[in-house]
Amino acid sequence: MAVEKITVDKVRVDKITWDRVGRVTEPGRYMYTFGWLTITADDLDIWKQYPQAAFTLMAQHSEPDASTGEEFHLGAFDVAPDAPPPLTTH
Repeated sequence: MAVEKITVDKVRVDKITWDRVGRVTEPGRYMYTFGWLTITADDLDIWKQYPQAAFTLMAQHSEPDASTGEEFHLGAFDVAPDAPPPLTTH
């Protein structure tokens, strides 16, 4: 059996920014083009401190017969998603 090696360039991670969610100001559950997104007060605190931060979009498992669409929440975040990688001197 052959096992394919997964490299970083093959992994796709969806990220979302405060601008993309309309700079919401209250925690809650919001409808977007990709489904429902739950934003917590802690998520908003991070965006208030780091407005350019990009969160990883995490899918929440819903009931199999639910007709509400896909559910998402915010996961890990990057405070400077467009910054160049840090220089290392090893």
